[in-house]
Amino acid sequence: MRVLVLGGTAWLGQHIATTALQRGHQVTALARGESGPVPAGVELVRADRTVPGAYDAVAGGDWDAVVEVGRQPGQTASAVAALGRGRAHWVFVSSCSVYARHDEPGAAEDAPLLDPVVEDDDDPETYGGRKVACEQALHGGLDPERLAVLRSGLIAGAGDQSGRTGYWPLRFAHPATDDGAVLVPDSPLTTQVIDVRDLASWAVHLAENGVAGSFNASGPQLPLAEHLAEARRVAGHTGDVVRVSPEWLGEQEVQPWAGPRSLPLWLPLPEYAGFMARDTSAANAHGLTCRPLAETLEDTLVWELHQGPGRPRRAGLTPTEERSLVDAARSA
Repeated sequence: MRVLVLGGTAWLGQHIATTALQRGHQVTALARGESGPVPAGVELVRADRTVPGAYDAVAGGDWDAVVEVGRQPGQTASAVAALGRGRAHWVFVSSCSVYARHDEPGAAEDAPLLDPVVEDDDDPETYGGRKVACEQALHGGLDPERLAVLRSGLIAGAGDQSGRTGYWPLRFAHPATDDGAVLVPDSPLTTQVIDVRDLASWAVHLAENGVAGSFNASGPQLPLAEHLAEARRVAGHTGDVVRVSPEWLGEQEVQPWAGPRSLPLWLPLPEYAGFMARDTSAANAHGLTCRPLAETLEDTLVWELHQGPGRPRRAGLTPTEERSLVDAARSA
């Protein structure tokens, strides 16, 4: 196949391009080339998708597949306008953030969506709405049988610059406290992540087989406690585990999910009971398979250690914050 990846130089796009190349396809990436290099063997067409004529160099290509990983509605709409008249099968990596509610475990693809946000921006608060607008642009410009929409859950693995999926194996490998204690949320929340390599492989599989439809794309559901226990085992942690309630964390102004002074993967209940507990049976029936969580965490830990355990993070507690919180929890 001749595969065009709209992106291809950042984390997921690189994996998609590499996977397609390894399967014997001819791969071209359209990108500014500022997020990183394209994999060896992939043709890079440098273009800024925010300016007119961005697709001129690839508009005449007889593409078999187009893979779109963007989050800006204007860019997705312009891509469909420039490239949608061909015969290519399109695969769009969307997000489970498109859903209007996250409190229902087991919700499927027919759950209500957010209102679309058609303006391009980088505000995290509009991310889900922008992905909805991207989906709508694709549905409006392509025949239904030519489009697969992957509503991804939390993407995990080596290269996760968000810091969310690498925080726990790294913290267990390098505790912040002198005695090796690690602070963890005591919550019945369910987790559900997908390895970046598995998501990339499945995206290429859908393109190869011309599969159409919308799919929740994530891994198996696992209680947060079991996810953390697996991260602890992978890291070889033998110190104390200091479990604290979500209510206590709130009193200490510890944030859920991501950002400064946060604990990744933890989310408030009941409003997020279904955020990482979505029905993926449709995706599984169309070939999505996921490697064991241990393999993902092991590879992520190797990458985290290579990046440097003490570097600033986008998610998690600093060592100083963790030591203070562990002392407070033990005193309480």
